[in-house]
Order: sequence, then structure tokens, then C-alpha cells
Amino acid sequence: MSNSTITASPAKDAKPEKAKKPASLWSDAWYDLRRSKVFLFGAALVLLLVIIAAFPWLFSPVNAFDPSTCDLTRARDGLDGTHWFGSDNLGCDTYSRVIYGARVSIIVGVVATIVTSLVGGALGLLAGFFGKWTDVLLSRIAEIFFAIPSILGALLILAVVGRDNAGIGSVVLALSLLAWPLVLRIMRAAVITTKNQDFVLAAKALGAGPIRIMIRHILPNALTPVIVVTTMNLGVFIAAEAALSFLGVGIQSPDISWGLMIADSRNRFLEAPAPLLFPALFLSITVLAFVMLGDAVRDALDPKLR
Repeated sequence: MSNSTITASPAKDAKPEKAKKPASLWSDAWYDLRRSKVFLFGAALVLLLVIIAAFPWLFSPVNAFDPSTCDLTRARDGLDGTHWFGSDNLGCDTYSRVIYGARVSIIVGVVATIVTSLVGGALGLLAGFFGKWTDVLLSRIAEIFFAIPSILGALLILAVVGRDNAGIGSVVLALSLLAWPLVLRIMRAAVITTKNQDFVLAAKALGAGPIRIMIRHILPNALTPVIVVTTMNLGVFIAAEAALSFLGVGIQSPDISWGLMIADSRNRFLEAPAPLLFPALFLSITVLAFVMLGDAVRDALDPKLR
């Protein structure tokens, strides 16, 4: 018998190795978020609400700001083919007002969140990095604002600032003045933890200045808890704006706000429930969407929850 050369062939049954999850925090978080049903559902709702707020005329054939579309003879009518959500006390179409009211809520929530994140984040970065008298001074100022009850403080601010006619700017100012200390505390704690890490100490040893260390080394590694709180604050600010408008110190007519619509309809609720129920439903869905988004982001970015 002649010796035959045996050649090894690759095993047909060998399974390819599974792709490993990304190693960095942000790519790993995005990997988890894309597979989170809560995040996808919340993001889809938020995207729809943003589109409604930006282009309300695409969803409503009636311009809610046009007084000629209101008909007093049809005040408090029920749901029909003309008024899908019924009509309010002035005979205005409730559906169009709900659609156009989304813009105020989204704008207030987004702008107030941006202001509080920038102010609180910057002051928290300074307090945590420099410490000593800077930390003491900023922390004491923040504690003064923490001692003010949120709704009572907002009522007082709007009574002074928006005394003649409270608008979006006045509401954003009131909410931002009372919310930035929370972001400061969270950023300060994250900075204090990060500044003692080896890579920060190495940057100091190499002669990096304080500005470079804060911006290039500390800030990117301290943003995670701030992003989580910022996402959740969006829903909180939207609910707060509705509460202030309901109490009569927030958004005023002729602007349209879900809280203002609920306030205008509460006295005739038993006679015509639709003008109150639909704004309340949209408000609840909006707050729920941002809360779901915040929960998903927290679960993805918090290593303790992995």
C-alpha cells in the first residue's frame, strides 16, 4: 500500500465566533439601547411628539391660532367628524389645540433642560475640580435654592417676572432657577470621583493646565450621570409647565398650553369631558415617553445595573 497524504480540512460544523460587544462605555451603552424595547418605544414617541411640535399643520387642517375657526354655537360639542376631540367652551376645535399645544410643552422642556444642564454642569465642574472655597461657596448657594419648594418658588418667580404676561421665557427662567442645583450636585460628585483617577494625575504630572484637564480629561468621564438626569428632567419640566399654566401663572392666552386647556375645561368637565381628557392624555403620554427614555438611558449607562 502506498502512503497517502492526509490533508486537514476545516471543520464544517465549526461555528463562527460571536461578535463581542464594544468595549467603550458609550458604544456599549448604544449597543444596549438599540436592543431595549423600552428605549425604542420611548424614542419613537418622543420623535413623533417632536415632529408634531415642529410641524403641527401636517397633523391638523385647522389653525388653532385663528379665532375665526371657533364657533360659539358649537361650544362643548361632542366628538364628531368635524371635531375629532370635541370643542371647548368657546367652540374651538380641541384636536387642533392639542396638536398646537405640543410645541409649547416641548420648547419649555428642551430649553429649560439645556439651561439647567449648562449652568449646573459648569458650576458643578468648577466646584468639584477646584474644591476649597469655590466648592463651599457654590454648594451653599445651591443649598439656598434647594430649600425653596419647587412649585411655591416657581409661583413666586412668575408672580414677579411674569406679572404682566407670563410667556415661554418666564416659565423657562422660573424652572431653571430652581433646577440647576440638582445638576450641580451630580456633576460635582462625578468630578470629585474622576479627578483622583490615575489618568488625571498623569496629565497633571505631564504639565497639563487646569482648563485642559477639566475639558479634555474630567468632563467626558463625568457626563454620564448628568446625561441620565437631563433626560429625565425633560418630562419633569413638561409636567411642571402644565402645572404652572393650570394654576394660572404659566402660559397665558392666546398661547396654547395643555395645562391651560385643562384649566379652562375643568369647570365644565361633567358636561363636556373631552376638552379636558385629551390634553391630559397627551400630557401623560409625553411625560411617560421621556421617563421611559430616561430609565433606558440610566440602565445603559449605569455600570451598577449591568
